[in-house]
Amino acid sequence: MIITISGPPGSGKSTLSRLLSARLGLELVSMGDVFRKCAEDRCMSLEEFGLLAKCEDGIDRKIDEMQKKIAAERDNIILEGRLSGFLVDADLKVWLKAPIEVRAERIAKRECKPISSAMAETLEREQCERVRYQSYYYIDIRDLSIYDLVIDSSKWNPEEISEIVLKAVGFLA
Repeated sequence: MIITISGPPGSGKSTLSRLLSARLGLELVSMGDVFRKCAEDRCMSLEEFGLLAKCEDGIDRKIDEMQKKIAAERDNIILEGRLSGFLVDADLKVWLKAPIEVRAERIAKRECKPISSAMAETLEREQCERVRYQSYYYIDIRDLSIYDLVIDSSKWNPEEISEIVLKAVGFLA
């Protein structure tokens, strides 16, 4: 079984993915972690690396190809990433959403920064990524029609969201 968990920054992708991985015993592959590791390897902040990726399309394409390869070679995984639902043929595709105010607050808390900074950085990042995905793959990241489940993570806590997804997984079994 392959499950993709996608959504904008601060929507709860990582939290949900970790919960589902533990509950289902599936390997978790986070493309955000891969992106962060690539930034770290270049001694760059996430924002700096994101701007570099905007200029050098090979960075995104390499990470996206890595994701496709992982999905093709492994089974019983959860792939967590913004484009996972678009790039991978999965048994279940989940999109998490939440208002920008909620997401900025989560990011600010996680990264110990002011909410105003988190909001400005997140909006810039989302716009940058939206342009790149459209340019590279003709993907409109706002098109949620490819997802089996779209869940507003501001309405339920992580455990409740994981229960919703586990119910959907049960229907697939």
